[in-house]
Amino acid sequence: MRDLTHSIGPVQAVKPVVLTATDTSAAVDLAGFNAAGIVVSTGAIAGSGDFTAKLQESDTTTSGDFDDVAAGDLIGSFPASLAADSTVKVGYVGNKRYVRTVVTKNSGTSIAASVVVIRGHADTRPVA
Repeated sequence: MRDLTHSIGPVQAVKPVVLTATDTSAAVDLAGFNAAGIVVSTGAIAGSGDFTAKLQESDTTTSGDFDDVAAGDLIGSFPASLAADSTVKVGYVGNKRYVRTVVTKNSGTSIAASVVVIRGHADTRPVA
């Protein structure tokens, strides 16, 4: 049996930071992996901050080519509004090569947040 550490490739999409505006991550390449999960972790919310998270997908890294992932290509869902001091996990079962996250500021001041894309079911193991 292989341990989980050698079977996944986590990518920090949004570093732990206090977001005061919408954040769109860089593209995360899923090549060589057959699964992906997204983990959003939040801390304090200031000034009645209202933030939402979503996942986008594309076959290229061109910003204009990304579209929101359809609900049918997600396992679970992102909440209507991110809560303080919480963790949300959502699975991606789509077939595009690249994904990126978008944490949108709808109102208020800020939220402490981070997002990790966990690439799994690697074609080649162990994952470096």
